[in-house]
Amino acid sequence: MASEEPKAKKQKLTEEKKTESPTKKTPTKKSPTKKTPAKLSPNSLFGMGNPLLDISAVVDKDFLDKYTLKPNDQILAEDKHKALFEEIVKKFKVEYHAGGATQNSIKIAQWMIQEPHDVGTFFGCIGKDKFGEILKQKAEEAHIDAHYYEQDEEPTGTCAACITGDNRSLVANLAAANCYKKDKHLDLEENWKLVEKAKVYYIAGFFLTVSLESILKVAKHASVNNKLFCLNLSAPFICQFFKDNLMQVMPYVDVLFGNETEAAAFAKELDLETEDIKEIAKKTQALPKINTKRKRIVVLTQGKDETSMALSDEVKSFPVLKIDSKDIVDTIGAGDAFVGGFLSELVQEKPLDQCVKAAHYAANVIIRRAGCTFPEKPDFN
Repeated sequence: MASEEPKAKKQKLTEEKKTESPTKKTPTKKSPTKKTPAKLSPNSLFGMGNPLLDISAVVDKDFLDKYTLKPNDQILAEDKHKALFEEIVKKFKVEYHAGGATQNSIKIAQWMIQEPHDVGTFFGCIGKDKFGEILKQKAEEAHIDAHYYEQDEEPTGTCAACITGDNRSLVANLAAANCYKKDKHLDLEENWKLVEKAKVYYIAGFFLTVSLESILKVAKHASVNNKLFCLNLSAPFICQFFKDNLMQVMPYVDVLFGNETEAAAFAKELDLETEDIKEIAKKTQALPKINTKRKRIVVLTQGKDETSMALSDEVKSFPVLKIDSKDIVDTIGAGDAFVGGFLSELVQEKPLDQCVKAAHYAANVIIRRAGCTFPEKPDFN
């Protein structure tokens, strides 16, 4: 929910770069090779998904009781919650942030990159309303180039974080985010030109419930042009209830992300006949793929346990950064941050080991803070 969902024009990320450099025993810092790091230019990283305006506030128990909210929970808004979003703004001191899984990841990638601005492009649907205007402002402040499809049938999607003490109760109202239309936005010439400028594409699995045709158009473009298309499993319900949509996109996926719960659900739905995370990664890596110039990469996280990455010839393990449990404030945005960190290096054509290192760093920063927020600058190299 809240976690729910640059650039060298001529330089292509070669297959050799993608699969060989991570397996070489070379330092992760740039060694003096013939190929210099990819120069980042605006719109090299493209994301499309469900934009939500995150609204967080410290509330009281009466507010939770009024809307029958548990102190620590994540729910989708029902009719009885519709008034909550206006009331929390009127009654409490609120903070706004651009949210939704994919937008979070693009935002984190841009934060990791810092300069130039607008490396990340984002498409999604919002309403023509006050929250939509705030969302546009917040995306601009995060230095991402957001181009929203604006319609007036549904209000801008929101996610309220109702904070009491150390607890956060999340209520998400997808609303306009569900209304994205390929023909009304993605197909427009000026928008498609932004898609063509990118060399890395990322979409969270949540968007499979919104616009499969939009995802397929982007995925096919990436495949035909030998660019990188990345997808996230996002939640167990995606492969359980939207398996057909997911498997239509899977042959185009160059990099697949997921956590251990999503991986287990995926393995069960596909009858992979294993519960071992490394085996799941390996078998998923070997699923049919249309662009054979690139081998698929599967990256599966396990919270505090090691991350597994399946390449064509091996499954590598990466320990996460250690953190004292007392320093963990909120793990909601950890998955989005992990992906954002990974993408920030991938779009610069860095070795995959370095992508995972950046992913772990970003997630480690985000779980020390409430919501998917971050300090002014990263401390990563």
